[in-house]
Amino acid sequence: MDQFSPARTQRTFEVIGDQIREQVRSGALKPGDKLPAERALAEQFGTSRNAVREALRALEHGGVLTLHKGAHGGAFVTDGDPTAVAQSMQDLLHLGGMSLNDVTEARLVIESAVVEAVITNASDADIDRLEENVNQAEKSTRDGDLDTKASLNISFHTLLAEATGNPVLILMMRLLMDLLRQVHRPITSEDTADVILSRRRLLRHLRKRDAQGAGKEMSDHLKHLHELFARD
Repeated sequence: MDQFSPARTQRTFEVIGDQIREQVRSGALKPGDKLPAERALAEQFGTSRNAVREALRALEHGGVLTLHKGAHGGAFVTDGDPTAVAQSMQDLLHLGGMSLNDVTEARLVIESAVVEAVITNASDADIDRLEENVNQAEKSTRDGDLDTKASLNISFHTLLAEATGNPVLILMMRLLMDLLRQVHRPITSEDTADVILSRRRLLRHLRKRDAQGAGKEMSDHLKHLHELFARD
């Protein structure tokens, strides 16, 4: 048999990174925790500071840590920021590994699940926050503040996920929204008016706890958005 490759010994920085990841998975390290200084870590791992530094940078690129400089700096465990994963997905998108159709299909599946969970779990205060977002987006459109309007339109979906109370759905939605910021084209004020009307219909369904109506409204909205984003 000759289909096997030679076994590779892990590099030191990979061993360090694996141990830190395991500490995060086990809960020994929690979001916001600060790791010991490089010198202390090097002593604990019995290795060089260069190896520790390389491990910390790799963990930063993987979205596990954030590194800050200065007197109050250091390596901190992140709070689940999906930016690093979103960047990898953006690279795949641009390299042909995924398409806008793939993104839309994923959104249809995930946001349908989100809407269903919102119907079950959201409080009236959660829905009030969604309505306030829509009101602000409508005002930004009237004022011609397109940057704020675009940010509010995207954050609506994050607020929707937060209303489920499910941390996995929240993280998945943040990831999709970070990806979407990079791949869709800006939409016009006319298009935004349609988005606002759709959002208000969705809110009415949510307040009535009408899962079927809310699900259909979200599905129709996402399909319409896909057409807007895809057109030249």
